[in-house]
Amino acid sequence: MNLEEIRKRIDLIDFELMQLLNNRMELAVRSKRLKGYVTDANREQEIFDTVKRLSHRLIGPEFSEKLYEQIIGQSKMIQEQDFRLVGFQGEHGAYSEVACLAYDSSLIPIPFKEFHEVFRDVAAGRIDAGMVPVENSLEGAVTQVNDLLIETDLKIVGEISIPVHHALLSLPETEYRDLKVVYSHPQALAQCRGFIERHGLEPRPFYDTAGAARMLARERHEATAVIASKLCANLYNLDITQEDIEDHSSNTTRFVVLSKNSSGENGDKCSVLFSLKHEAGALFSVLKLFSDREINLTRIESRPARTELGNYVFFSDFEGSDTDGKVREAMKLLAEKVVNFKFLGCYKSWRREGA
Repeated sequence: MNLEEIRKRIDLIDFELMQLLNNRMELAVRSKRLKGYVTDANREQEIFDTVKRLSHRLIGPEFSEKLYEQIIGQSKMIQEQDFRLVGFQGEHGAYSEVACLAYDSSLIPIPFKEFHEVFRDVAAGRIDAGMVPVENSLEGAVTQVNDLLIETDLKIVGEISIPVHHALLSLPETEYRDLKVVYSHPQALAQCRGFIERHGLEPRPFYDTAGAARMLARERHEATAVIASKLCANLYNLDITQEDIEDHSSNTTRFVVLSKNSSGENGDKCSVLFSLKHEAGALFSVLKLFSDREINLTRIESRPARTELGNYVFFSDFEGSDTDGKVREAMKLLAEKVVNFKFLGCYKSWRREGA
C-alpha cells in the first residue's frame, strides 16, 4: 500500500471506532436502567483486566488501561445525566430516528431490529418512549404497528408527521458519473423509480434505508450509491450526491410516540379502537356519534381481529381533547355501543414542514 491507501484505511478504522464507541455509550445508558446505579467497582476491574489481557504487540496494557479509564469515565458521566431514551425500529439514520430528533432533540434514540422489540422495552420500562410509524401518505397503514397497538396496553402520548425526502448518497471518493448500482429498502426504491430509471441505475433491495448506508460505509463497493435520509450522510461519512429524488414530494409519514402512561397534557387529537356488533348499520351509528357532535374524524381504518373470519378492529383518530364535554360524551356512548373499546390516548399533534 502507498501512503494514500494507508491513510484511507486509517480513516475507515477511525470511523468504525467512533461508531463502536457511540454504540458502547448507548449500551451504557441502557444498562443504568437495569442495574439502577452508576458505579460498579467489580465490573470496572473486570473490564480493565480484560483489555489488559487482550493487549498485544503495539498496544501495551498500560495504554489500554488509561484508554478505558477515559471510556468508563465518560460512560459514568452520561449514566448520571438520566437521559430520556426513545426506541425506534431500524438502524441509526432511519426516518424513524429523524422523527425522534424532530419531536424532541433532547431524547436519545435507541435502535431496535423489530417493532415488537420497541413495544416490549417501552412496556418493561427499559426505555421511556417508542417512536413508530402508523401510516404513510403513499403506502398507507403500517399494518405491523397497528396490530401491535391492538395487543398492547401502551398509550399514545404524541404525534409527528414528517415529509420523507430521499437523498442519493455515495462514498466521498466516488464520482457521480461512475455510479451504476443503488441500494435501499424496496419502498424507497419504488418511491424513487423515476429518478433511478432516468439515471440508468440498477436498483438492488436492502432490508433498511439506513442499513444500506451503513453497509456502503463499511464495505465500500465501487460505483455504488444508496437511497436514504440526509442524516445518514453525517452518520456514515457519505456524500449527498443529490437531494429530494423521490417521485412524489408529498410523501409524508405519520409517527406516534408510545409510553406506559398517559402524558397528562391537554392534547388536541385522540385515538381509539373498537370492534362492532354484526348488525346492519353498526358502523354508520358509530360515525353518527361523531358527526352529531361535529367532531372531525381524521382516520378510520379496520384490521382483522385475529379471532375468526369476519371480525375486525377499527382504528379511529379524531380532533379534540378528552377534556372536552362533546368528546367525552361521544367516547362514553361509543364504549356502550361497541363490543370492545380501547382508548389509546389524547395527545398533541404536529407536523414538521421542512426536510
